[in-house]
Amino acid sequence: MNRRQILLGAGGALAAAACGTGAWRAATGTMSSYNDYSARLRAPLSSDIADVIRYATLAANSHNTQPWRFRVSRDAIEIGPDVSRRTPAVDPDDHHLFVSLGCAAANLAIAAAAAGYQGELAIDGQTIRYDFVKGVPHEDRLLAAIVRRQSTRTAYDGRAVPSSDLSALQSAAAMPGVDLALVTDSARIAAIRDLVVAGNDTQMRDVAFMRELKRWIRFNPHSAMMTGDGLFAAASGNPSLPTALGGVAFDRLFDAAAENDKYARQIASSAGLVVFAAERADPSHWIRVGQACQRFALKATRLGLKLAFINQPVEVASLRPELARVVGTTRRPDLVLRFGYGPALPFAPRRPVSQVLSS
Repeated sequence: MNRRQILLGAGGALAAAACGTGAWRAATGTMSSYNDYSARLRAPLSSDIADVIRYATLAANSHNTQPWRFRVSRDAIEIGPDVSRRTPAVDPDDHHLFVSLGCAAANLAIAAAAAGYQGELAIDGQTIRYDFVKGVPHEDRLLAAIVRRQSTRTAYDGRAVPSSDLSALQSAAAMPGVDLALVTDSARIAAIRDLVVAGNDTQMRDVAFMRELKRWIRFNPHSAMMTGDGLFAAASGNPSLPTALGGVAFDRLFDAAAENDKYARQIASSAGLVVFAAERADPSHWIRVGQACQRFALKATRLGLKLAFINQPVEVASLRPELARVVGTTRRPDLVLRFGYGPALPFAPRRPVSQVLSS
């Protein structure tokens, strides 16, 4: 769920001048078309079961790989892993993959109830099952936040979050088997910032990590709409580039020192951080972490907050013990997010429901 900005502005301006406006638009598509596409993905919920799944797929997930498959029967919806969408360099034990399934499950339960499919979630190893009966629609207050939630990877305005809202966030994310540590004091934020920077520096010097990251970046609206997945450059506030040029710019301009400075500034602008840690390190508990995280994110969205993942200290295994010490847990940390008040950016793409359904 960790997204890296790409510093491509200068190269983009030069390339646009070289190839002309018409050729540029043909290669990149337009944000106007992308916004129309995004609005269709976030259209109001109907009673159709396919719409329930559409809402489930709007959940947070690692690198926007959308590593899930849905199976629908007469009285149940199952969510299972799509291992073809693994990211082994950043996520070798599939931890983020199963967290992603948990995020989708949280959305699914809210949307299904609102569409009149009353039921309960159950986790069976690596699979999630929602057993339901058709009944009267019941709308959770978090429903409207599903279409507005996003990972906002930019600077926030530094304002503090009221204590009543912090308590509401903790309550929304309460999940058996999952600990949540809210960090708002400057000393611990600074300590976690240093771990994020150290982790980012390690990852950017890892050839396999960088190759995998590049594979999932969508440098322009056309590419994002065609694939329906990946890390859309504009969603991190970056300009659009033709795909081939974007790849060249990534290789030449993506700089560890600049990225480290960017993360430090963004964390300093945030109101606080949150760290999730599961009772045990296994798929069923990682799914629960995802459920807790998604409900936290939806509640934050409802409260007018923005969030972004800063997972480097959990992705670089050698940094996990120090992160655990900073937040005061004996458990393996699973996710780190920053939150605060900030601007809206373009939404990430999603694949159509037909591509995530299993027969």
